[in-house]
Amino acid sequence: MNPLSPPLALPGVYAPQDDTELLVHALGQESLAPRARVLDVGTGTGAVALAAARRGARVTAVDISWRAVINAKVNAVLTGLSLRVVRGNLLGPVSGRSFDLILSNPPYVPGPEPEPGDGGTGRAEAVRGAARAWDAGWDGRLALDRICRDAPALLAPGGVLLLVQSTLSDAERTLAQVRAAGLAAGVVDRRYVAFGPVLRSRSTWLRDRGLLGDEGDDEKEELVVIRAERPC
Repeated sequence: MNPLSPPLALPGVYAPQDDTELLVHALGQESLAPRARVLDVGTGTGAVALAAARRGARVTAVDISWRAVINAKVNAVLTGLSLRVVRGNLLGPVSGRSFDLILSNPPYVPGPEPEPGDGGTGRAEAVRGAARAWDAGWDGRLALDRICRDAPALLAPGGVLLLVQSTLSDAERTLAQVRAAGLAAGVVDRRYVAFGPVLRSRSTWLRDRGLLGDEGDDEKEELVVIRAERPC
């Protein structure tokens, strides 16, 4: 079975796309010990978690959406693979545990929330519905900053964080944050993809912020996979 096409994607659950494919490809480049402890943060349909489980890993998958949790559990049953799926906000449900590999395709799409310094928080306080899978505040870093802050402490010595995001949400900031936490980090894969409907609807706003070129340029975003490793 194609790991990017789980048998079921419920309405309102983020279906596997280019960012999922990039993350699964990066996972395939990692050397996983038998029964490695793997965490998938923001699992959605469970596509990335199932790709790790196919390699014999002991996988915990987390999502804030009950619908995604059910979706991932059903897909595990349908594929005959073992996943532990829990509902919760990012890394909160696994605080204090240790993992050999942490994977995440988090929300990273910037949106016209209040700008920091203009009287707003610069963060969406409560994104609802399907948009929770992509909307990530004014700078696209609502989830990214928390993962960069909390993931390093959950990595076992020699453990690896693999994270996919758009350069529209400042990949250099992600690299700087995980390096400040003591991890060796770099970009291991990248791909340009055409805007989907959400980014197309925000192209004027993104251009006004200086994140896009002049009107008429190809509307594409660059996706990158960041790999950060904790020293042994």
